[in-house]
Amino acid sequence: MGSKGLVAGVILAGGLARRMGGQAKPLMALGEMSILSRVIDALRPQCASLSINANRELHLYQLYQLPVLSDPIDGFLGPLAGILAGMDAAAKYQPNAKLLISAPGDTPFLPEDLVERLYAAKTQAQASIAVAMSGGRAHHTVALWDISLKETLRKALSEEGVRAVSQFIDRHKKVDVGWSLDPFDPFFNVNSPDDLEIAEEILIKLKKD
Repeated sequence: MGSKGLVAGVILAGGLARRMGGQAKPLMALGEMSILSRVIDALRPQCASLSINANRELHLYQLYQLPVLSDPIDGFLGPLAGILAGMDAAAKYQPNAKLLISAPGDTPFLPEDLVERLYAAKTQAQASIAVAMSGGRAHHTVALWDISLKETLRKALSEEGVRAVSQFIDRHKKVDVGWSLDPFDPFFNVNSPDDLEIAEEILIKLKKD
């Protein structure tokens, strides 16, 4: 079984989108399709199963015909709760999956070799988590996780008050994997109307190439 067969995927769309005036960022149009559709197209070939973590507008996410997972712990605790939702679903429905790839639902340009490179680095380093980087910056929600961390993560969220993804990652052996910013940041995320304009410019360049 190759790395793909070991990997479940979760797209993190459980935030409140305050910087977009409450509008769900993944559902916004970028070119002829939504940002979320671009994330799905990038991740689906790289993992054995894929789900969406969302806590609002569930009926709209269900239109994408993927499992939609709400946070397993109440209170909008952030991306870690979405990662836990992905781990729980994988453990229940994909017993062969040992790893979870997570990525935000507002990152439309994810690399085609994301899982392959994270898996190779994680295996070589014998780490529990592999984190994507670009331009010297870690993207903690774009990571490959041991699903065996799920009960440790549940305790961190429910009993220890851990909220920052980086805080949880720093408790475990991890490896960083870098990508180039040329010709653009593959982990660029759309957080604001200005970001959406930049994403549209990147898309135009990609179509020209």
